Amino acid sequence: MSLKIYNSLTRKKEEFVPQAEGKVTMYVCGPTVYSLSHIGHARSAVSFDVVYRYLKYKGFDVTYARNYTDVDDKIIKRANDEGVTSEVIAERYIKAFDDDMEALGIELPTHRPKATETIDRIIEVTQTLIKNGYAYESNGDVFYSVRLKKDYGKLSGKNIDELESGARVDVNESKKDPLDFALWKASKPGEPAWDSPWGKGRPGWHIECSAMCMQWLGTTIDIHGGGKDLIFPHHENEIAQSEAATGKTPYARYWLHNGFVNIEKEKMSKSLGNILNISEVLKDYTSEALRLFLLSSQYRSPIDYTRDSLKDAESAMERFYKTVQRIETEWPDSTSVEFCVQCNQDKYKAIFDAMDDDFNTAEVIGQVFKEVTRANKLMDEAKASGKKEGTLELAYILCVFNLASKMLGIFCKKPAEYFNDKNSRSSIPAEEIEKLIVERTEARKNKNFKRADEIRDELLAKGIILEDSAKGTTWTTKS
Repeated sequence: MSLKIYNSLTRKKEEFVPQAEGKVTMYVCGPTVYSLSHIGHARSAVSFDVVYRYLKYKGFDVTYARNYTDVDDKIIKRANDEGVTSEVIAERYIKAFDDDMEALGIELPTHRPKATETIDRIIEVTQTLIKNGYAYESNGDVFYSVRLKKDYGKLSGKNIDELESGARVDVNESKKDPLDFALWKASKPGEPAWDSPWGKGRPGWHIECSAMCMQWLGTTIDIHGGGKDLIFPHHENEIAQSEAATGKTPYARYWLHNGFVNIEKEKMSKSLGNILNISEVLKDYTSEALRLFLLSSQYRSPIDYTRDSLKDAESAMERFYKTVQRIETEWPDSTSVEFCVQCNQDKYKAIFDAMDDDFNTAEVIGQVFKEVTRANKLMDEAKASGKKEGTLELAYILCVFNLASKMLGIFCKKPAEYFNDKNSRSSIPAEEIEKLIVERTEARKNKNFKRADEIRDELLAKGIILEDSAKGTTWTTKS
């Protein structure tokens, strides 16, 4: 099955055929760096990380750019409120974003351009738009003439009549038409500014991405991605200005948009006070649990966060790693057998079919947990019969896990590494827990079962679960 992608531009699934055989260019809109990143940013980052991983797995040479918008009204306001420069604010939150991405296991894009490092190209593209008759200067500002692009609205489906009725139109006396949008803004006191042919000023938001995309990927790219909230006006304006500047259509051949993250069935927004920052989530849950939650729905679908969402995801990850741990402990021979994926395509067909169907990660995760159930059943039956059977099947199951991990960026760790990571989030120091386990072991040896039970119950009340086996007692935090 060939890879099919839902193209927001054509509103249908299409076979993915890059413009150059074996090579893919991909641009994804990154963060505006004025505050900490939230799980909506994580949804986009994880979704396109999977796209990046899978395209590379399929053998494509992928050049991937994800930008930082590091000059913006919100950045300037925060800088002025704190009495520092915009650069200080931008660098602070770029570092915070990068730290979050590393914690989430996001692979680094090929390029990570900043808007402020692309000013010359922004000015060049703006000059070209004026020369081509699509833009005009007014009092130091430069605006794009929306009505001159006859197919404006082809991505969002909006038409001029809708826009004239007042949808997201800024009132500005310098504009010839209220529908026009800023490419360059004349500087105001307290704002960062750069020299330009129109005087000191700074770029508008939309032109930044067009210039960065052209700078690093070219005038026509294969894939452009971002959240659904960017379709209008940002991506619509990107298309209009880029195609008007280069004379080439399309600007991007496939448009991919990830769905929203809702919080308790409400849209996440600052006005509702329900923003959930990535760093806060990762204090209580492992990064793999968060990735699992975000990938448990197909990337275009909305996903609803509730209090139980991440608990359920952590429990699922724990079940997965306990199964792997059990295989490695009870059936070590199975870990040394490898199946050639290319030689056994039929065995992995369900996974490839899911990923080739517009990156259906939910189906892949479902296949993984079917194999988790099957692995435990095989081991239980072998244990009950007293026969050490199922080594090859367990080896195949481990290969399924490994394949899914390469595509999804989860199921990647050794069990001990996962449990150490999970347990590090305990509110009780690990040394204290280990000390109590030693005391409990001694109490059991001395047949002081009352004290042993007290220790177990005391730890359980604090979210620590003890598990006894022939090899001793281990502990984990309650999901």
